[in-house]
Amino acid sequence: MIVEVIVDVSAYPIDRPFDYSVPEHLEALVERGSRVHVPFGNRKVQGFITNIKEQTDFDISKLKEIQSIIDVEPVVTEELLQLSKWLTNKTLCYEIDALQVMLPAALRASYKKNIKIINSSELDENFLALFGKREAVSYDVIEKAGYLRQMKKYLTQGTVQLETVIKQHAKAKTIAKYHVVANKEFIHEQLSNLNKTAIKQKELMEWLLIQQQASFTMEELKETANSNSSTIKALIEKNILEKDKEEVYREISSLEYDDKDQRFQLTEEQSMALAKINHAQDNAESTTFLVHGITGSGKTEIYLNAIENSILKGKQAIMLVPEISLTPQMTRRFKLRFGDQVAVMHSGLSVGEKYDEWRKIWRGEVKVVVGARSAIFAPFKDLGLIILDEEHESTYKQEDNPRYHARDVAIWRSEFHKCPVILGSATPSLESYARASKGVYTLLTLKMRAKEQALPTVNVVDMRAELKNGNRSMFSIDLADAVREKLDKKEQIVLFLNKRGFSSFVLCRDCGTVVECKQCDISLTYHRAGEQLKCHYCGHEEPVPTKCPECTSDHIRFFGTGTQKVEEEIAKLFPYARVLRMDVDTTRTKGSHERILKQFGDGEADILLGTQMIAKGLDFPNITLVGVLNADTTLHLADFRAAEKTFQLMTQVSGRAGRHDKEGKVYIQTYTPEHYAIELSKDQLFEPFYHKEMQVRKQYEYPPFYYLTLVQVTHENVLIASEYARLATDWLRANLSEQTMVVGPTACAISKIQNRYRYQCLIKYKKEPLLIEKLQQLIKIYRTEWMKKGIILSIDLDPSTIL
Repeated sequence: MIVEVIVDVSAYPIDRPFDYSVPEHLEALVERGSRVHVPFGNRKVQGFITNIKEQTDFDISKLKEIQSIIDVEPVVTEELLQLSKWLTNKTLCYEIDALQVMLPAALRASYKKNIKIINSSELDENFLALFGKREAVSYDVIEKAGYLRQMKKYLTQGTVQLETVIKQHAKAKTIAKYHVVANKEFIHEQLSNLNKTAIKQKELMEWLLIQQQASFTMEELKETANSNSSTIKALIEKNILEKDKEEVYREISSLEYDDKDQRFQLTEEQSMALAKINHAQDNAESTTFLVHGITGSGKTEIYLNAIENSILKGKQAIMLVPEISLTPQMTRRFKLRFGDQVAVMHSGLSVGEKYDEWRKIWRGEVKVVVGARSAIFAPFKDLGLIILDEEHESTYKQEDNPRYHARDVAIWRSEFHKCPVILGSATPSLESYARASKGVYTLLTLKMRAKEQALPTVNVVDMRAELKNGNRSMFSIDLADAVREKLDKKEQIVLFLNKRGFSSFVLCRDCGTVVECKQCDISLTYHRAGEQLKCHYCGHEEPVPTKCPECTSDHIRFFGTGTQKVEEEIAKLFPYARVLRMDVDTTRTKGSHERILKQFGDGEADILLGTQMIAKGLDFPNITLVGVLNADTTLHLADFRAAEKTFQLMTQVSGRAGRHDKEGKVYIQTYTPEHYAIELSKDQLFEPFYHKEMQVRKQYEYPPFYYLTLVQVTHENVLIASEYARLATDWLRANLSEQTMVVGPTACAISKIQNRYRYQCLIKYKKEPLLIEKLQQLIKIYRTEWMKKGIILSIDLDPSTIL
């Protein structure tokens, strides 16, 4: 028997299946999708079996054998094997990367090189001392001690041996369980022969006789039976108890809530939308629905009902949310409705928790998965529904290899399983709405809020006028008055600013020097906590300078506004207000998103201040005021989606106010109030915005009128980066059709990140049948020639941003 194995090595010459023979004793265990350990060169690596066959084009006597099988049951299903092939072609990635992205981090292997002693008598004393009493030590130990040359000599002589140890990042959690293995007659007999001083043993035996269950944890025996370790050990020696290990799932810690599942009477619009989705489920149709509903229109209730219908049919469902901050609220709502049938998958879980949640899905113990982007690969075998909430969000796009979009994967899986996909949003992406307008997707519209409340009153404040009137505060007069009014009424306020930190940059007022990151072409952001300047791209940190690094002037000042600075300003303007800040800095620890939202939901704070993670999904009855402190943060970016992202953000954050009985108010502060993205977000007018933005996109030949591919070249030397970007651009122009535009090369908006200079070109096309083939040829040139010179070439076939 021969198997084809994709080995765990991301390299161009190795991006293909390798043939291995299967030892006779392993033949019955071999299955497609199982992981195996195989010899590869002079080391051992992990790999995936992608095919089983009886014949090979190679000399069968020279084929290496697989060494062991890791999985008794395949971890990659037949469907996901097919999906990996599609993903490899769709995103131009290595096949091993496509397979690895489908598994939790716990199942991905890490490799450690060890040096093992074969003949110690021929080793130098100092070299031998590194081992102590051990037979093998890590390669790193030898390297740090400076003995690599001796090690190489010993390897050649065969005195030591290099071996690769493969480790997984997590294992199943087990607890000790004590089973009663003796019958009651035997226990009675032991009781009668028991020494009178063994009081604890007597108590435990008598307790076991009246118990209905047959196995117990150590805690149960100690606390309930008032026993101890030595007593339990004595009963094991008497063959009454037997110790065993039992696998358990890690409990995902969550805060306690006293709310109950609320079933809402569906409106006519909701009922009509649900009927169409259920019809597609009943008839096994792989229809893609775009549910376009204004904020508060009850999209989540439609999702819950559609999933319920899926479960009644014995099928499973995947529910994706874009932000980790949304997951606790969404998870709670789903668990209230579906109980233990729900698994959770997002980056806030530990490696072990992710592993356990994945195994629940893999074993078919749950019916619903709620999670972020990677949950789209949940190994369900009978999917009945896939949902992407807030489908317009860029977080659904993976920014490194494989560069997949969760929406595309969802549609592929829906076609495989013959089930519908729901894309839900109050502000759909232009591409999705254009497809719905053309009938590629089925459009379902919800124009009314579920409880028929009015949309919040939105006031756009011109900050230029505020400056003219002498108000240099980050709060306009109107917004400050509104905050005081709501505080007096004991109502809650959400303040939104899409910029973390204290200020945007540090500037010398004498010479104009802005303190920049040494590794990236970007100014450092001042963070008051710890008095640090931080780069939000590479993570570099340094202390705040007391003097200008260029002219040594003392006139160092902080400019711009971040969430930390706003928090300080709130303390001055509204000293009695209780404030919670929610940004990347305050949500680093596990469970922090849920903790902050619960505190706010329980009324422990008056103001929730945050970045884009608070802009969507929040549903609290007491929020009656939303303030957008600066709507221009995203509007003036050098990106063709800038206006779209601003409109979406303003609409979404406005929708947090007045979702229940109390009337909502919104204040949007801006220096460009006349911009159509700001004007139209005021009344959540999506269709007029869509038509206006489509005119702009058509004029400048951007999606959805044209497809885009972004080709980026980076190198530590700026001249080499620009030269190879030019070579790549010239090659593409020469090899693609005349109808396809190749724009560039040009330096990226942020021209240097992590000490690498960045150049890019854009490919714009309506129809280019040879695109994938030609890009693969370019990648081949890069991997065989350019890579040796330190060039990194990346290709994104559907970029979410061109910055």
